[in-house]
Amino acid sequence: MKTVILTLLFATATSAFVIIAPNSNIKLNNNSIRFAAENPDKINIVPIQPDSPKVVDNLTLEAGKKGVFCRCWLSGTFPNCDGTHAKHNEETGDNVGPLIVAAAKSE
Repeated sequence: MKTVILTLLFATATSAFVIIAPNSNIKLNNNSIRFAAENPDKINIVPIQPDSPKVVDNLTLEAGKKGVFCRCWLSGTFPNCDGTHAKHNEETGDNVGPLIVAAAKSE
């Protein structure tokens, strides 16, 4: 499915449209498609802070709390995991799962 979508995106990159990735809040427009075509070695095809040498997000968790983050890029609540990877794994035989970050309980 992803290969078909990417092929469609690059084949029609000259027309004006917006593609919404399935199960995602990511929208791709002509600028995103052009950026991806011109930068095939980039992981992030949606240019977020494109002038920054490195995009870093910091998150502070309360003591004893945890964050569960998507690594399959299919979550409807991205960047948080919503369990969509389970269906993906079942359909593809993949074994992707979330990144779980926990803050130690304060004493």
